Formats: sequence, C-alpha cells, structure tokens
Amino acid sequence: MVKYFLLLVLVHFKFAFISAAEQPNILWITSEDNDYGWLGCYGNEQAQTPNLDELAKHGVLFKHAYSNSPVCAVARSTIINGSYAVTQGTQHMRSRHVIADKYKPYTSYLRENGYYCTNRSKTDFNFAGNDKSVWDDCSGKAHYENRPEGAPFFSIINLTVSHESSLFERKIKNNRKRGIIPKTTRIKPSDVELRPYLPDLPEIRNDIAIYHDVITALDTQIGKILSELKKSGLAEDTIIFYYGDHGGVTPRGKRYLKDSGTHIPMLVHVPEKWQQLSKFKSGERVEEMVSFVDLAPTLLSLIGLDKPDQMQGRAFMGKKRVAPKDDDLVFLYADRFDEIYGMRRGLVSEQGRWKYIRRFTPHLSAAPYSSYQYGQAGWRSWKQAWQDGTLTDKDKKIWQPNQPVEELFDLKSDPWEVKNLAADPAYAEQLKSMRELLKEKMVETKDAGIIPEPMFAELSPDTPISEYLGKRSDELKSYVDLAFIATARDPKNLALLISKLESDSPIARYWASQGLLLLGDEAAKSEPELIKSLKDTSSAVRVSSAHALLIMGKKEIAAEALISELGKKLNQYAYVYAINTIMQCNLSDKISDAWIKTALKDKQAKSYVKRLAEQLKSARK
Repeated sequence: MVKYFLLLVLVHFKFAFISAAEQPNILWITSEDNDYGWLGCYGNEQAQTPNLDELAKHGVLFKHAYSNSPVCAVARSTIINGSYAVTQGTQHMRSRHVIADKYKPYTSYLRENGYYCTNRSKTDFNFAGNDKSVWDDCSGKAHYENRPEGAPFFSIINLTVSHESSLFERKIKNNRKRGIIPKTTRIKPSDVELRPYLPDLPEIRNDIAIYHDVITALDTQIGKILSELKKSGLAEDTIIFYYGDHGGVTPRGKRYLKDSGTHIPMLVHVPEKWQQLSKFKSGERVEEMVSFVDLAPTLLSLIGLDKPDQMQGRAFMGKKRVAPKDDDLVFLYADRFDEIYGMRRGLVSEQGRWKYIRRFTPHLSAAPYSSYQYGQAGWRSWKQAWQDGTLTDKDKKIWQPNQPVEELFDLKSDPWEVKNLAADPAYAEQLKSMRELLKEKMVETKDAGIIPEPMFAELSPDTPISEYLGKRSDELKSYVDLAFIATARDPKNLALLISKLESDSPIARYWASQGLLLLGDEAAKSEPELIKSLKDTSSAVRVSSAHALLIMGKKEIAAEALISELGKKLNQYAYVYAINTIMQCNLSDKISDAWIKTALKDKQAKSYVKRLAEQLKSARK
C-alpha cells in the first residue's frame, strides 16, 4: 500500500513538472519605419493589408502603442533591456556608449529558462558590446526550426522592406525590377489621402502611393511567415507579436515625436492553448496604452518570470500582468539623430488623448533632423519649395528656426497634430499639468539627456553616464528645473541664468548658456560673463556661449571661438556639436579646407564627423 502511494506521488510530481516546464513559443515580427496609420485594420481605407487585418481580426489590436523613440537604434536599446534609453544613456543614435552592468537583455532571462533565442537579423542595440552574443543565433539564416528538440523558442523576424530607404529612387527601381512592388502604383498619386500636416506636392503624393505598395509587400511577407508557422504545426503553441519599430516613413514621421513618428501598429495573437496568459478577447481593440519599455517585462511575464528591478515598463500580458493606472503616461524622447543634435521630450496621457512635447533646443528648426532623409524625393521637394518661397505659412513652419518651446495636442479631435493648443488660454491648466508631469518623469527616470552628449566623456570617462547620474540624484532635480527655466525664454530669469554661469557644475553652466542663447538680445547684459565662458573647461559650454554671443551680434568673437574648437583635442561628440553650431550660425565657410581634408582622411575619426566633413566639402563644389 505504501509503495502504491509513493508511486502515485511520483507520478503526480512527474506530470506537475512536465506541466510547469511547458512554455509557449513566442514569435516577434517587426517592420521598419511604418506608423499605425498605414494599415487597413487601423482604419486606412486605402490600405491593402489582408494578412495583418486577419491577424487583428483573430488577435488583439493595441490602439495606443508607442515607440518611446522615433528612431531604430534608440528604440531597440529600450526594448532589449526593458529600460528607457534616456535612463541607460543610449538616447543618441548609434552612440555605442558603455552602459551599466545591471542592464541585461531579455534574452539572457529567456535563455536561462531554456528558451532557444534567434534574431533574423537586425541588432543595432546602441550600446557598447557584441549585439550578436546575446542570441543563440543572430544571422540571416536564424530560425526557430533549428532549436534543440523539445526546447521552446523565442524568435524575431525583422522585415526591412518598409524602411525609409524604400522611397529612395534606387531602391524603388530595384524593388520594381524584383517584382516586390508593381511598376505602376496601385493608387494614383492624385488619389492618395494626404495627411494634413504635409504640403500638397507631386513628389510627396508619389511617395505616398509607392509606400502603399511597399506596405502591401510587407503584408505579403508577413503572410508567408504566418503560413510557414502554421505548416510547421507550431501555430497553436506560439504567441505572435507584430509591431512597427517606430513611425515614418514620409516627411515629419521618423525622428519626430508626433504620432506619425511614435504611434505604431501592434497586433498580438494568443492561441487558444495559451489564452490564460491574456486578459484580452480575440478581435479586441485595446484602449490601454503600451510602449516599447513594456515589451521586455511582458515577454518575461508570458513565461512566468517577475520583472527585474532595473526594468521600468509594465507587463501588459502574462502571469505577472500589471493593470494600467488611470494616470499612466507614455514617455517619449528624441536627441541626436545621426549627425544632427536636437533635444525633445514628450508625454502621452489619458489613453492617447493628450500629447505634450517640449523642445530643449527650440532655437533650431524642426527640419532636418538628419541628412539621410533627403534620399526621398518627397523630403527634397518640401525643402526646395520652402527655399523657393512657394509654401503656405502652415507648410513652411517646419523649416524655420525658433520653434515653439511647448506643443499641446488633443489627439482625439486632432489626430495628426496640426493645431498646437499650448498658447490657448482655455488649455492653460492642461498645459501646466503636462509640463509638471514631464519634469517629474525626467527626474524619475534619471534622464541622461540633461547632460549634453559631449560632456559624457568629460564627466564620466571611466563609468557609464547612468552611474554618474545615479550618484547625484539630489542634484538631478535642480538640473531639470534649470533646463525648464532656460528654455522658458522668460527675461525674468536673466539674473538667475547669469549667476548659474558661475556654477561649479558644467551641467548647470551649459543650461545657463543655453538660456541666454534663447533670450538673444534680451540677455545682452550677460555679455561679459559669456565672454568669460568661452574659456570654460567644457567644450559644450564654450560652444553654447559662443552661439549666444553671436545671436547678440558679437559675430567676430563668436566665430573665432567656434572655429577654434576644431583645433582642440576633443571627443567625437564635442566635434559634432561644434560643427552643428558652426553650420547653424552660417559660419561653415570659415572652416578651412585643410581641416575638412584631414577629417576625411583621419582613420580614427568617427562616422558622423566624417559625414559632416563630407557635407562641408560637397557644399564647396
């Protein structure tokens, strides 16, 4: 009897172990550079996306899903580590700064729990290290079918057909030759629906028509992936995610904190076998907001793991799901994209109702944020029309310097963000509330954007910038407050800003100089202090102070100071920041041909320094 009882106990534990060990497979399908508005299931009546529409019909559609950053490498660093890029110090495009050891990619947790992890094959995680090392296989041939027998899999398939370069002439020609898109667009350019923030130019209409064909090609590729999964017999064991890696692709999409740059499509299909892991019903359109920082915690939750302390997002599915709070926010950020600096932060609140954007470099124009975008005819035509003076007031604003510091949009009534409510007294309380919430969020997340990138190596040469800030939590709030004061453009702050030029902190001195720059002639009293700051120990402070002096009419002394920066021994980001400023000040002709020639030949020079040198060389031909 005892033996029989023991046998029953052993059988019970054996089956309990097998049941506990069984885990869902997880497949992520990602596409590049397409916001939510290109898909039929998100309401675009001109779209032809039958496979994605079917996935939405039998899965879950997230109405308010966001990429925290509107560019790929920054967004991926947020996803892979489950922490905001600005917290890690990875908010600058392809910066490859060292990050703290505590940030572990989600794949490390999956692999520790028996998952076979593959990536086909996009990496670009934006921090120092070997991106491929965190995967069992990361290559063009990586596939879940290569997993060990009985092992659950996590696989990403990254589809690049929808990348912004799909609207470059050479890629269009190649895609048509290969039969990826038709030789004649399915929709006549004259018939495309033009978003209200875009000028009505033939080249933009043509790009939109072509991109509809590109999205259909993307949909076809996704259909093949889903068919392959079904034929393998694994569909009922596999949770499927589809999402866009950020917005785009037509002008004012990618690199912008508007919804056209950050509001992404996200569809999730949970098979019946694993329905207990999702609170959402098949075919549901989910109102709660989610963003990329939530993906890693959700992934771990789906296999029953708690979120590690360093992950900042919310698990929206799985055994460890956390319900959203009424005051949940989506945090958005944008800094240096490729070779061009421009710091912005944003928040989305109330289930996608309100959007607040603050510019911390409002003296700059809102276009371009990268020269790469000029590969598109639509972008080039918009710029040319601006230069020709043929645009309406609405359409030329993006090219003009001195942009609004604050923008507030009611996304319910204005989904394409064309009516800025920040100056409307009727929305003053909403504006004030969102402004304070952004301050709090930047402090809470220890936003490294408060430190200009050229200072990273100056302030923290041997440790990650997040660790530098972590040891100065008490100072961080004062820096954030000062950044908001500096960008308020209020002459009442003049005395405070002048006093901060004498601060022991180069971060405070930088924001003081930026504030004086933004006040322009109204800060003329600060001239002696700014001249003294041209000898500051930090390059970013010297450059910012010189820029302020130039705005005040001191062109000669400012130009001399700016050009002299290029003859100093600086880190690569200090060079990029200095050249950015020289170009903004229309002083490019003062950069010597010898410097350009040396920069182009220097094998140690980084790509963005060379890219700027190439632009300077090209402009002189």
